[in-house]
Amino acid sequence: MSPERHWRLLTSVRRAISTDPSKVALTEAYPVLSETIVVKILDLALRIGESMFAVGASAHDVTFAITRVAQVYGLAGVQVDVTFNAIGVSYHRGEEDWPTTLLRVVRAASPDHAKLQRLQALLVDITEGMELTEARIAFRIIRRTPFLYRPIVVIFARALLTVGVALLFSASPLVILLTFVAALCAAFTQAGLARLQVPSFFSQIAGAFVITAFATITSAFGTAGITPFDHVQPSVIVASGIVLMLSGLTVVGAAQDAIDGFALTAGGRILDLTMQTVGVVLGILIGLELARLVGYSMALPDDALPFGPLPAQIAGAMIIAVAVALFNGAGMRIILVSAVLSVIAIIGYSFTILLDVHEGAASAVGALLASFIGILISRNLHVPSVAVTTAAIVPLVPGSAVFRGLLGLVDSDGTAEGMLVSISPLVLAASIGVGLAAGASLGLYLGTPLRVTLASVAKSRARVRR
Repeated sequence: MSPERHWRLLTSVRRAISTDPSKVALTEAYPVLSETIVVKILDLALRIGESMFAVGASAHDVTFAITRVAQVYGLAGVQVDVTFNAIGVSYHRGEEDWPTTLLRVVRAASPDHAKLQRLQALLVDITEGMELTEARIAFRIIRRTPFLYRPIVVIFARALLTVGVALLFSASPLVILLTFVAALCAAFTQAGLARLQVPSFFSQIAGAFVITAFATITSAFGTAGITPFDHVQPSVIVASGIVLMLSGLTVVGAAQDAIDGFALTAGGRILDLTMQTVGVVLGILIGLELARLVGYSMALPDDALPFGPLPAQIAGAMIIAVAVALFNGAGMRIILVSAVLSVIAIIGYSFTILLDVHEGAASAVGALLASFIGILISRNLHVPSVAVTTAAIVPLVPGSAVFRGLLGLVDSDGTAEGMLVSISPLVLAASIGVGLAAGASLGLYLGTPLRVTLASVAKSRARVRR
């Protein structure tokens, strides 16, 4: 081989392995935008992201929304930082200019799925070419839109959720009525504390205490032989109340942020979720201990409360999903989709249980089916996937297992064996919670690329038809 051919071969091999820095252009093309326009674009993008984050969107969705709005209006390379309670954006036009940096603090995070739906629709309109001035006006209108329902509707919707939980266990009409009344008292208590700006941790304690006290009084009436309370199951009342207290927690959002790599945001959400759950536990324990001190106690159930027949499960799951969607401020379209997905989740769970699969794994399967189908249909129906997924998996929240574990701790004799027996339902509840979060997050990740593929195929067919 000649030296020239040998040199050419070495050059080809070198090019296949590495890049020659001298052959790469170091110039960058920047859009000619004034500092005022840059600030307006960043401000709009940041405020849209802040509003989405405050009403329940994940950190990944917020980051995507901010960068997408900035790119549409000519700002490429915007840096976004999302933490648990703050969002920052920065844009650097060139080495000779100071970077433009804005920061917004998310002061209150409360689900409002109707507003989230409007914000996502605005994002689509911006992507399709809405003018900057028009987009700013449209966003101000959305931001000032009040919550869809009045407070009394939210209170009754929360109480309605417990009716659905009682139906899951195929409870009697009297137990369903008592469950509704107990939840209504707890919801009014928490609404009053919220008006007084009491921290939600203490609000959770108060709500759980009210429900436990109501169930204890019902149990005392039954023990005394007073009809018709002698055949009432107080554990159904407390289990329904636990689902009510935990239904508003962002389990899916926390798991999704952790998987997306937003460790700080996920850590904050998980800590908040833990504190709210601890509040429920403390409220129930205080109620049970006070009842024991005055001479009243509830008997520990021998076995876990089983779900009723499949028609009762479907009816209960639909009521729960509708109630969750209502007190999260969802519109009619989100409510209907949530009800359908809850049926899918409970059917998937029930059929998996029939295969003698562990309850945690069965819960993961139900959540996976609901979130996977939800992410596929959310785009065409223009509903937020996180909204319908959250409402669909609430029927699987392990309220009964949590109550059995707490009641077992109160009644335990202090021995190691007694403690292990009482802790086992809590371990089961934790495994179900992990399964719900994992299944819902996995369904979102499996469905997202498929949804993008289906959307591109639909666009290609539309172009062919045109």
